[in-house]
Amino acid sequence: MRSLPRHVPFPSFFFFLILLLVVVSTAAGGGEWKLLQHSIGVSAMHMQLLHNDRVVVFDRTDFGPSNLSLPDGRCRNDPNDKALPVDCTAHSAEYDVVANAFRPLMILTDTWCSSGSVAPDGTLVQTGGFNDGERAARTFRPCDDGSCDWVETAQALAVRRWYATNQVLPDGRAVVVGGRRQFNYEFYPKPDPSDMSTIALRFLQDTRDDVEDNLYPFVHLSIDGNLFIFANNRAILLDYSKNTVVRTYPKMPGGEPRNYPSSGSSVLLPLKPSPTEAEVLICGGAPAGSYSQALQKKRFLRALDSCGRIRITDAAPSWSMEAMPVPRVMGDMVLLPDGDVLLINGAAAGTAGWELGHDPVLTPVVYRPDGAAGARFDVQSGSTTPRLYHSTAVLLRDGRVLVGGSNPHVKYNFSGVEYPTELSMEAFSPSYLSSENSRLRPQILTPPSPIQLTYGGRFSLQFSVGVVSEGGIRVTMVAPSFATHSFSMNQRLLVLETEGGTSEVVAVAPASAILAPPGYYMVYVVNGGVPSEGIWAHIQ
Repeated sequence: MRSLPRHVPFPSFFFFLILLLVVVSTAAGGGEWKLLQHSIGVSAMHMQLLHNDRVVVFDRTDFGPSNLSLPDGRCRNDPNDKALPVDCTAHSAEYDVVANAFRPLMILTDTWCSSGSVAPDGTLVQTGGFNDGERAARTFRPCDDGSCDWVETAQALAVRRWYATNQVLPDGRAVVVGGRRQFNYEFYPKPDPSDMSTIALRFLQDTRDDVEDNLYPFVHLSIDGNLFIFANNRAILLDYSKNTVVRTYPKMPGGEPRNYPSSGSSVLLPLKPSPTEAEVLICGGAPAGSYSQALQKKRFLRALDSCGRIRITDAAPSWSMEAMPVPRVMGDMVLLPDGDVLLINGAAAGTAGWELGHDPVLTPVVYRPDGAAGARFDVQSGSTTPRLYHSTAVLLRDGRVLVGGSNPHVKYNFSGVEYPTELSMEAFSPSYLSSENSRLRPQILTPPSPIQLTYGGRFSLQFSVGVVSEGGIRVTMVAPSFATHSFSMNQRLLVLETEGGTSEVVAVAPASAILAPPGYYMVYVVNGGVPSEGIWAHIQ
């Protein structure tokens, strides 16, 4: 496909011509869409799936009322709130996947553009935000009776964390990296709550340009226990225990920014059994100057259509570049249980920010890491709902992908604008869930969910299946991620060592917490490329 010149406005007409070519060349595409809820009352700026199959959704608090009332006449009284000091509406909700129902939750201070992770016991730990929430830590311990809600600790962090990234570590803590004007990192929870120290990271200062382009840095825990950190257009490997940069990676070819507000996305590609290598994939973003052009001149430059892939464990690592079927900024990347990567949501022009994204990309794309170079992308069936700035996507245990959010406005705005605020929830079902694959779809019979795993321990899964694929039986293990602003924090998929395979498979759990930090994972039996419904597993 002939690319349009970079650094020029990207008219909607050309965008739709490109989409038409893509649709014609790929027929109807794969996968199916289903509207789950017309409105949950809250726009899904942040989402996290928990081990009781509930998804915690939350937005920000400083824009006025949401469309979901707090129960029993409750109101949030916050004299520091910039929009509504007394607010009787919810800015968070719990979505029950199985029941397709939701209930309001109450957050106390502003969670705008914050970060999060899940503790080893399954508690959602959420950090930072804006205004009076910028140093707060909040926890949500899942329950089944509807009694649980947010618990907040004020001034829990050493400094403000707005647009920061969290990564779970092998000891169960989270490292909180960066944020606006924060060129440092810290850990949470802290053994000593009075310890308000931070650790300087010059790399974050060096990667800041005139519009930042290094917020929400991409952070992945590598198989050697160090942190791969990508910001703007370059990356390092950090030994966080010694605050030592052990490797500096080459700049991604082209030199274009990939982090907020240029907002590409990133995943650590699936880890093979007993891995000796690890690869990172980074896709999309916006060319340098996009934010300023959109903000000051209303010129919406064509988004990036390239992906960079790098084996971060190589002695002399280098980037391999690939072209996506369509350009994409503000997209989400979701690891699927079969080991493929789903690219979903986003825009073909502009950048992240209020009213700065245009030409929604309605068609997801599947990236197949083990495919031949140049033939790894597969365009999927399109949605009818634009998902732009502040949209999210998370994998569910049944293999679907939950999609929500999109609010490119300062407040909720439903009329008189090109892209109204979205309060709906949709599910995208990849093609492995199609009826054509029903005979290939395994069903795990025993053990019941959840199961307890030990590092390096063997466990057995009994399953039924109509036909065993020539591709054989695999077992994968997926960490549920914290999704916001085009990056799914703590996302991780491991392919386990296995033996057997017609009705029972014996798998070996990851050898260490470096490979799989302690906590809850979804475990799948995969027949060829068709996964079962997952079961929850806890490893600690």
